[in-house]
Amino acid sequence: MVRIPPGADLAATAPLLCAGITTFSPMQHWRLSRGQRVGVVGLGGLGHVAVKLAAARDAVVTVFTTSPGKVADAKRLGAREAVLSTDAEAMKRLADPFDLLISSAPRAYPMQPFVNLLKPDATLVNVGAMEPLEGVHGIDLVYARRNIAGSMIGGIAETQEVIDYCAARGIKADIELIRAEDINKAYERVVKKDVRYRFVIDMGSLGRAKESGK
Repeated sequence: MVRIPPGADLAATAPLLCAGITTFSPMQHWRLSRGQRVGVVGLGGLGHVAVKLAAARDAVVTVFTTSPGKVADAKRLGAREAVLSTDAEAMKRLADPFDLLISSAPRAYPMQPFVNLLKPDATLVNVGAMEPLEGVHGIDLVYARRNIAGSMIGGIAETQEVIDYCAARGIKADIELIRAEDINKAYERVVKKDVRYRFVIDMGSLGRAKESGK
């Protein structure tokens, strides 16, 4: 059982049981610390929480996104820099500085440009895409002992740790609270990338809908 601290915003805390632990766990495992450079690939339901957690550790955060409209959001959430991953010049400029990359993108994409951003012995951790990973050149891993790893979620103890960590620092997910009957509309907006950044379903709306006869 995970204990939610008294007075917590339950709706904004709920995604931390998913996005929070999923992005917190690799930061713990790879010991992300103050002053290290971390990149977050993808600014969505997972990525926006990753930015907040990494910024809380005083890491130097860079966000990589394919959505121009999310660049300003990334900085608001705590990133020092945000770049479009489709900008070849920006990607080239950033080569070799990163201690850790957390890939939260939900679909597979060519990873080689991001492997090129890793320092020797550094790691790119995939927490999003479940399909076969694309376009990695083995030679660029072996020359610098770069690593590609995966992480899915943590156990109960670590989940409690991230909940307490966030409560102590005022970290919450950015959410929209929706009624149960609006799930289909919400899904359509997810497909269109029109959500900032997690939908949370108000289950109480089911009871209210029954009482009203809907």
